[in-house]
Amino acid sequence: MITGLYGGTFNPIHFGHLRSAEEICERFGMNEVVFIPTANPPHKDTHDAVDPVHRLKMVGLAITGNPRFSLSDLEYQRRGKSYSIDTVRELRRQRPNDTLAFILGMDAFLEIHTWHKFEEIFCECDFIVTTRPGAPKLSCQQAFPEAVRELMKKKGSGREFVHPSGRRVVFTEVTDLAISATAIRAALREGRSVRYLLPIRVLQYIQEHGLYQ
Repeated sequence: MITGLYGGTFNPIHFGHLRSAEEICERFGMNEVVFIPTANPPHKDTHDAVDPVHRLKMVGLAITGNPRFSLSDLEYQRRGKSYSIDTVRELRRQRPNDTLAFILGMDAFLEIHTWHKFEEIFCECDFIVTTRPGAPKLSCQQAFPEAVRELMKKKGSGREFVHPSGRRVVFTEVTDLAISATAIRAALREGRSVRYLLPIRVLQYIQEHGLYQ
């Protein structure tokens, strides 16, 4: 049982998020991808992030109809900063028989050295790091923080690495839809159309609640 953990602010969720999750789910034979909206991210400026309740509801609307996608309010229910290490450990407790794989983009992975207890998280779950066609070329080995780089043993083509704990880190490409939540928010503030950038149910929710105006 492989379960993907897809965290993010999802402010708002859009087709780029959804398509990446669908491709990763299929490629790695996952039984489920759990979307985990961050309530209080420690590394992001959240001045223009709408209330976590709205972001949870938008994710729920976006994934409706996909039996392999689910929503977790774990970080919303937990008080304080939303540290990934705490989320992964709690989900390991809840799902002791599952292999957990944390899904994130290369841009976020390059900042993993700034995460709370980042060295420990490599012992807790696998990582699937998504790259995009046409992105600047960077050696997968170079993407690791110096503190763990020498620990990671390359397998095969060099896009898969194994930590001494047995946890894996795999780099894989996904379709580049070039959709940005920042650009969506800007368009909404300026009264421009964002249709076909995000699910219509999410757009309707945004309009009904006057979000990002």
